Amino acid sequence: MAKGPLNLKKARILVTNDDGIHAPGLKVLEKLAKTLSDDVWVVAPESEQSATSHSLTLRRPLRERRLGAKRFSVDGTPTDCVLVAHHRILADRLPDLVLSGINDGGNLAEDVTYSGTVAATMEAALLGIPAIAFSQQRPAEGQTRWKVPEAFLPDIVRRLAPMVWPKDLLVNVNFPAVAPEAVTGIEICRQGRRDEGSAVTEGFDPSGRRFLWIGGYQLDTSSEKDSDLAVTARGGISVTPLHLDLTHRATMKKMKGLFD
Repeated sequence: MAKGPLNLKKARILVTNDDGIHAPGLKVLEKLAKTLSDDVWVVAPESEQSATSHSLTLRRPLRERRLGAKRFSVDGTPTDCVLVAHHRILADRLPDLVLSGINDGGNLAEDVTYSGTVAATMEAALLGIPAIAFSQQRPAEGQTRWKVPEAFLPDIVRRLAPMVWPKDLLVNVNFPAVAPEAVTGIEICRQGRRDEGSAVTEGFDPSGRRFLWIGGYQLDTSSEKDSDLAVTARGGISVTPLHLDLTHRATMKKMKGLFD
């Protein structure tokens, strides 16, 4: 069933992430969410859960901890956090909107299949809740700066709130590593694909034993001109609607003919 439009002033907003409850990006997102609504709750992983994707904790019990008014940690994945919030912490009144992030580093192109930040919004979408994932690209040198999301994030949420959200929809937003005044605009675009994928690096520990390290930092290079990679490369903020139905419908039609 489609949802929306959202009345942000009356909305209950759930804030989560994958970098953990103490991450700077989460604090920024919580602060910005409170400019949109007076009913903001935080339920985030106790420790960093980057690249956990849409994983659940099934082989051990979960522990939730109250850290303050409307603020909780869960010793599990981002997906666990959304489920615990939905079924336990906020069961009296379910959230109207889930905001995930702000991730320290971009979640572009194929990153969305690995990202815990995006996975939290996937779980929200499965539960029928509108959800937006936010990520801030890292600069080539120095620490991640949060000035771009501080300048643009609330307006992006306000612009998306009146939209009718189809079933299983989530939105993925990436902020470029530029100063706010250098942002070229907000662009609606598709999910991209890098020219080169993840690398596997070989090395040796101090004892001389060989190890392999998956996922050396990827280059955001792509020959595409209309994708999230291209938008952020030219200094824009990418806004990409994603859908949980992975069915390739054109091929499905062709395959049916093979079994008639």
